[in-house]
Amino acid sequence: MKGIISLCYQKVIDASSQKAWDKFVFDDTYLEFFMRAQYFDPQGQYTTLKALEENIPQAHQIHGMVSTAAMGYLQQLKDIMPEIVNAHGKLCLSFKRFKFEIIHSHIQNKSEHKIAIYFYSEPLTWIDSVGNHLLVAYGNQTEAIKNGIDVATDIIDLQPNLSISFFKKHLPYDFPT
Repeated sequence: MKGIISLCYQKVIDASSQKAWDKFVFDDTYLEFFMRAQYFDPQGQYTTLKALEENIPQAHQIHGMVSTAAMGYLQQLKDIMPEIVNAHGKLCLSFKRFKFEIIHSHIQNKSEHKIAIYFYSEPLTWIDSVGNHLLVAYGNQTEAIKNGIDVATDIIDLQPNLSISFFKKHLPYDFPT
């Protein structure tokens, strides 16, 4: 057993996104960005998020404000990460935490709007790696494994935009002799 991990999946949404859920998130976050940009820059001097942040100190708040436009869509996921499936093709990772980020946006060109949502999994017991796959058990199963109790496992493919975001090393247990 390697230790306890949390996985992070970065979902990028932009004008080329094809799934209906992605398109709704794209449209609503762009509209919210557009309105917030006008609030911070009523004269319309700055056309990009970067320009707003470089010239208006409070503009960094736009990320959090725009994230509210995605909240209803995130609730539709029912705490299950999108697109990350196990070896059986089933969505398998639950999340409670996420981070929203506007990567780029332009007030006059919606096609330049690009966001990322980072989904952080609940803790997993990382048992081993098999090629590009992680053998995991859900939750902290270190005591059960230590005591020889069977635990349900799953295999998750490592893939682009999926990474280990937290790791706590499993320390060897001292068994009395």
